[in-house]
Amino acid sequence: MVNEVVRIGQGRNSGVLRALFTEAALLLALFAAYKWGRTLVESGVGAAMANASWLWDVERALRMPDEAALQDWALGWGPAAFLANVYYVGVHFPGTTLLLVWVFLRHRAAYRRVRNELVLLTAAGMAVHMAFPLAPPRLAGFGMTDTMLTVGPSAYPAAADGIANQYAAMPSLHVGWALLVALAVLRLARGPWRWVLALHAPLTVFVVVITANHYWLDGVVAAGLLAFAVGVAALIERGRAEAPVVEMPRAAQPVAAAEDKPEGERELAAVG
Repeated sequence: MVNEVVRIGQGRNSGVLRALFTEAALLLALFAAYKWGRTLVESGVGAAMANASWLWDVERALRMPDEAALQDWALGWGPAAFLANVYYVGVHFPGTTLLLVWVFLRHRAAYRRVRNELVLLTAAGMAVHMAFPLAPPRLAGFGMTDTMLTVGPSAYPAAADGIANQYAAMPSLHVGWALLVALAVLRLARGPWRWVLALHAPLTVFVVVITANHYWLDGVVAAGLLAFAVGVAALIERGRAEAPVVEMPRAAQPVAAAEDKPEGERELAAVG
């Protein structure tokens, strides 16, 4: 009995590790695809600058708040630029990874849906990156300070093999992923602390603007793509739940051959 319990426990642990490695491989593949997609966008620098001018005019026509004015106000506090850079560089990937680990370990039934939402959101974001290259405010000549260049730390190394794409500001996946983290926490967690963690989303919106990495509309489009991803993921889960369970007919179930039965059972079968 004890040996049987040990075997069951070992089997469960093996299954968890196998699932964990599978998910890690899937996310690494997603990250590699995003890095590869960067090389497809950077050839359109001229288009990215032209799109930036157009988008800036659209925001002013819509009377949206001026990103430059917000940055000037925020940079009036000395450490603001450094802290915003640290948050931009240090929280984006680790925060999303911690969410996935938490959901996998504590809310396994919801993990597939959250993972699908992340994959769909990122894929949709990559499609927009390629269709609409966009220079961020810090590179577009709107008078905003490049805090990562002047203060650091920077997410954009000078080396050509850096992982970040500087001309893919639309949409802001920083904002999209932060919104996904907030949504998943509010959906799955209990207790008042979940509202504190959900502040990651508005804080990220603030950070991407005062670091001059994104425009307001970058975040708006990211929110729209997240809504699309959430809807598609819900349809996928509904389809899985409604899929009929096919059971093997009893007559079709495999029956052990007579020669595979113990000797006593073969004798009883012969008598019968």
